[in-house]
Order: sequence, then C-alpha cells, then structure tokens
Amino acid sequence: MLLTSSAAGVYVICPTPFTIDGRVDPASTDQMVEAFLKAGATGLTILGIMGEAPKLAADESLAFAKQVIATVAGRVPVIVGVSAAGFAGMSALSRKVMGAGAAGVMIAPPSALRTDDQIVSYYADAVEAIGPDVPFVIQDYPLVTNVVMTPKVILRIIEENPSCVMLKHEDWPGLDKITTLRRASADGQARRVSILTGNGGLFLPFEMERGADGAMTGYAYPEMLVGVVNLIKAGKRKEAHDLFDRHLPLVRYETQPNLGLAVRKYVLKRRGIIASDTLRKPGPKLSPETVADIDWLMERIERS
Repeated sequence: MLLTSSAAGVYVICPTPFTIDGRVDPASTDQMVEAFLKAGATGLTILGIMGEAPKLAADESLAFAKQVIATVAGRVPVIVGVSAAGFAGMSALSRKVMGAGAAGVMIAPPSALRTDDQIVSYYADAVEAIGPDVPFVIQDYPLVTNVVMTPKVILRIIEENPSCVMLKHEDWPGLDKITTLRRASADGQARRVSILTGNGGLFLPFEMERGADGAMTGYAYPEMLVGVVNLIKAGKRKEAHDLFDRHLPLVRYETQPNLGLAVRKYVLKRRGIIASDTLRKPGPKLSPETVADIDWLMERIERS
C-alpha cells in the first residue's frame, strides 16, 4: 500500500531495539511492532531521528526495515526514513525498502541549507534521486535540523513535487503554521496533503484542532495518542484534553533534549514492549534519580 495525502491517525515512530551488547534485536522488533498495532497505530515510521538511524550500518538499516515491513504484513503502511548525507545512499535505501513493501519515505533537509531556494531545490533533487513515483514525507524539524521552513516554502515543495503527500510537522512553536497551511488548501491556493505532528505529542490536542490529521511521534504510551486523535475527531474536546493531561507530565519529561529517547526506551522496557533500553553510543545514560522520576510518573498514569 502506497502512502497518500489522505493518511491520518497515529503513525508511531519506532525506536530501533538493541540487545544489551548493542546488536539490533529481532525478537524485540517483532514484539514492538505487535504492541504498537495493538495500541491502535494506523501506520509505523522507522529509521527516523528517534530510531537512531545514523548509528546503524547500511545493511542493518535495510535488514531492520525489511523485518518491520514483513512483520506488519500489509496491515498498516510503513514509512522509512531515508535522510542521508548524499543522494546516492538515499536513492539506494529508498529503492530497496520500496521494493520490500514500504508505503513511502521520509526526508529531512540537511543542516547546511539556509535560503528558501536552497530548500526547495534540495527536495527537487531528492525526488530525482528516489524517483517521482515514490511517495515522500517532508520532515520539518528545525529544532534538530536547524533548517527553518516557512509555510510558503512548504507550499512550494508540495506544488512542485506531486509525490509529496505528507508533512511531518515538528516546528515549535508551530500551531500557526498548521493554521496557515490548512487555510491555503481550503482557499484553493495549494494542494492538500496530510499533516501529522511530532514533538512527542506535546501539543497534540491543539494541533488536531488546528487541522492536523493525526500524529507521527513516539510517546511510550501510543494508546494515549490514538485516544486523543479519535476523541478530537469525534468532537469530544474535553475528554481528549483530559486524557492528554493525564499523560502530560511524562510527555514533557520525554521531550527533554538529548535525554528523551533514553526515557522512552526505559518506559517501553518497563512496559514489556522491548527487552532492553540500550542506546547505541554515543548516547545518554539515565541516573538513578531520573529512573525514580520516571517510575513515579508511570505509577501516576497507571494508577489513574
């Protein structure tokens, strides 16, 4: 199934599970996929920034992607992050994962881009590299990439590249950006694409109310993300915000720069979703005090 501009719901960002000695863990990978699908995921995204993709060798990335796609077995779309320093690697990985059954690919801009024209030209070159028949997602994450994409630039990329079907919106603050993009498509000024939001779900209820179609992020309780998205779509604003507020302290704790993935993997391990919370080096280690904080936050969520 190929990704389309009508994609919606929750595409869970999957971490890459490792064994204690740092090898990719196939058993935990299968277990994680099934857990996310059981939580209500409408899609999965792998090999993104939170998937430690830069720490994987090329053969590991491909093997992991093939395993996830095979485990999903067509039940939901799988998006593969193919961002790379050069177009040769991006092209090779895109071709192989699409051949294995991926629904589309996600591309983040390199940090060297500065002007609007440079950004637009980069995505045109990326489309040439992966092929115009491959659906792709713009990853707009300036807090990490240091590349600022205005709504005008995003609309140019969308209009000039028919294979662009989704924006992964992770700007912060960025609610008004969603509003601007949705007004442009509502007024007929631009083609409408799917908008899924990230940042650990930190602003999810408000992003949905501004016109997002769902979330593409990796909070360790993805069933909360699914619940909020479904409640907002059902017009149950109070219930959506109540559910979100119950999880907000842990969501906030997970979004700490540099520490977030370590927190998320620890919670996933505690929940029995992966066997180990190992990060590949370089990566942070949780202090005993931080672990105690997380345990307390989890107890509050699960008690209520």
